[in-house]
Amino acid sequence: MNSKGNTRRLLVAACALIYFFLMLPLLVVFPISLSSAPYMQFPPPGLSWQWYERYLDDPQWIDATWRSLYVGGATAALALALGVPLAFALVRSRFPGRALLDRLALAPLIVPTIILSVATYGLFAKLKLVGTWYGLVVAHTVLALPFVVLVLAAGLRDFDRALEQAAAGLGASRWQTLRRITLPMLRPSLVSAGLLAFISSFDEVVVALFLAGANMTLPKKMFDNIMMEIDPTIAAVSVIQILLVSVVLILIGRFGRGLRDSAR
Repeated sequence: MNSKGNTRRLLVAACALIYFFLMLPLLVVFPISLSSAPYMQFPPPGLSWQWYERYLDDPQWIDATWRSLYVGGATAALALALGVPLAFALVRSRFPGRALLDRLALAPLIVPTIILSVATYGLFAKLKLVGTWYGLVVAHTVLALPFVVLVLAAGLRDFDRALEQAAAGLGASRWQTLRRITLPMLRPSLVSAGLLAFISSFDEVVVALFLAGANMTLPKKMFDNIMMEIDPTIAAVSVIQILLVSVVLILIGRFGRGLRDSAR
C-alpha cells in the first residue's frame, strides 16, 4: 500500500514538473507584453500598455486578425458540413471501402503538416487558389475534418437509438427524426467539433506559409514579424491569441457539457 502511495506521489510530482515546464514560457510572455522598455527585456523595467496599443493601431495586425477569424469561422462551417454526413456514414452505415474511407478521413492527423502543405501548394498552384482566402479555407478544412469526424463519431456511438425508434414509431419521418431528435441530442458534439475546427484553423501557420501569399493570417504575420524584426508587440499578440484560444477551450468544456446536461 505504501509502495502504491509513493508511486502515485512520484507520478503527481512528475506531472506537475511537466506542466510547469510547459507553462514556463507564459510566465515570460505575459510580463514582456506589458513591458515599458522599447525592446524585449525580462524582467520588464516597468509596466505599460504600449504594445497592445501598437497592435490595435497597426492595420496590418488587425487585418491579419480579422482574416484569421473569418477563415477559421468558414473552416468550421465547411468542416461541419462535410464531417456530419461523413461521421454518420462511418458509424451507421456498412458499405465496401468503409474502413479505407475512415482511414482517409483521419489521415491529416497522421501525415506531417509540411507534407500536406507542399502537396496542397502544388495542386492549388495549378488551380490558381494560392493567395486566396477561400483556398486557405479549403486547405484548413482538410486539417480540421478529422477533429469533426472523431468528435461526432464518438457522440453517435454513445447515442441512444431507442429515441429515434420511438420517434419513428410515433409517425415521424427520417428528416423529422434527424431534425428534432438526433441533431439536438448531438448538439454538444456539434458545438465541440465546430470550436475544435475553428482552433485548428486559427492556430495553423505551416499551411498559411505556403498558401496565404500576401493575405496574411495572424499566425503567418507573427512568424514574419519574428523573422524580420522582434519587438514586444509579438508578445502582446501572443497573449491575445492565447487568451482567445483559452476562451474557446473553456467554451468547449463548459458550454458543451451544459448542452449535454440540458439534452438529458
